[in-house]
Amino acid sequence: MKEKEYLEYIEYLNTLGSRPGLASITELCASLSDPQEELKIIHIAGTNGKGSILAMLTEILMAHGLTVGTYTSPAILDYRERFCINKKMITKKALGEYFSVLKEHNDALVSRGLPHPTSFETETALAFLYFRDQKTDVCIIETGMGGRLDATNIIKKPILTVFASIGMDHMQFLGNSLEAIAKEKAGILKEGCPAVSSEQDTRAKNVLFTEAGKLHCPIAFADSARRKDKAGTKPKFDYAIGETMYKNMTLSLIGTWQYQNAMTVLEACHALNEHCGYMLETERIRKALQNVTWPARLEKIGTKPDFYIDGAHNEPAALELAKSIEQYFTNKQIIYIIGVLKDKDYEAVIEATYPYAEAVVTLKPPNNPRALDAYTLAQVVSRYHKRVMNTDSIEEAVEMARLLAGERKDVMILAFGSLSYLGRLREIVQNEKGARKRPHG
Repeated sequence: MKEKEYLEYIEYLNTLGSRPGLASITELCASLSDPQEELKIIHIAGTNGKGSILAMLTEILMAHGLTVGTYTSPAILDYRERFCINKKMITKKALGEYFSVLKEHNDALVSRGLPHPTSFETETALAFLYFRDQKTDVCIIETGMGGRLDATNIIKKPILTVFASIGMDHMQFLGNSLEAIAKEKAGILKEGCPAVSSEQDTRAKNVLFTEAGKLHCPIAFADSARRKDKAGTKPKFDYAIGETMYKNMTLSLIGTWQYQNAMTVLEACHALNEHCGYMLETERIRKALQNVTWPARLEKIGTKPDFYIDGAHNEPAALELAKSIEQYFTNKQIIYIIGVLKDKDYEAVIEATYPYAEAVVTLKPPNNPRALDAYTLAQVVSRYHKRVMNTDSIEEAVEMARLLAGERKDVMILAFGSLSYLGRLREIVQNEKGARKRPHG
């Protein structure tokens, strides 16, 4: 397939919606000779932090000379971000070739009277096939949603399972209690496979501990009591695991939640050494953590005024964003840009963050049937904040935020909410920077 053809096919797949369960992905992967069975996989589930954990682990494993395949969703800037090897996206040519193969297999399943695989099922199979063909040393695979019924859970023998922070999200699919959601996430645990977890609410921790015990999985939890923070403009700390001390771990990613993600990653490195025969060295880990980049995680994308974006789209992430604002931007007046999806608990996001805003600009994430319109969002925000403006597009939202900021040096802009619009917003701001640098005439 050429680019236009596979983009059209992706658009078609997106019309098929979401279908939790493993029946379809099992049939699809079987028709491809089960490529996932030939891969060494680290499987990550959780509500917030999966992407940052994946980015840190990737950098560390690459620093030890390993070829690392990563499968993530959603993409921020380019669809091809979903499928990377050593941080390099799959080429357009290769993506077209793989989608041609997957379409043939999908059509064959339909001809047998089976359901057509969804977009996520097709992409998951594509990732396994691509990483097998490229002979990756290790793959890091993110769940899309939940765990037990997630298409990625066709993985039977991961080398390690990792749990990012678990919170209330996707309740319509995963359950209305933290225990129920944690039980779904715990579905990625496999018999005897080591596991590590971020610090969790006691309810979620108890579920993970119980489920790991049933499957004889050694499980380790990150623990802030074993972390000693150090002064500096970026997160820096020592962390103890047993007799091993990881000293002066300095993170390139800012945000209070990155301490938690980094502790989880150190637990993962320790587990890989203890249970999987790896020899990950402390010094290489330290240097790797200083080089990590990950888009839309309190990422600075512009200056004059400073312009940040963040993917805080649910209550736990919004609470962490609020903590980071208090820590890093105490003396700043902040103009918010917010766009959300209507099936998220966006009022909880607003309630957690509104006290730090000087003004709020709302928008509707484009090209997303789940997007909440800007006017409705503005009405909800107005219950908490007096200075709210709704706009008709991302471009207008950026322009409005800049007008509100003016030339003041103590002002910054922070765009957050759904990841689905932040890539386009980032592109707009980056193009503005280029335009300002180009001479006139």
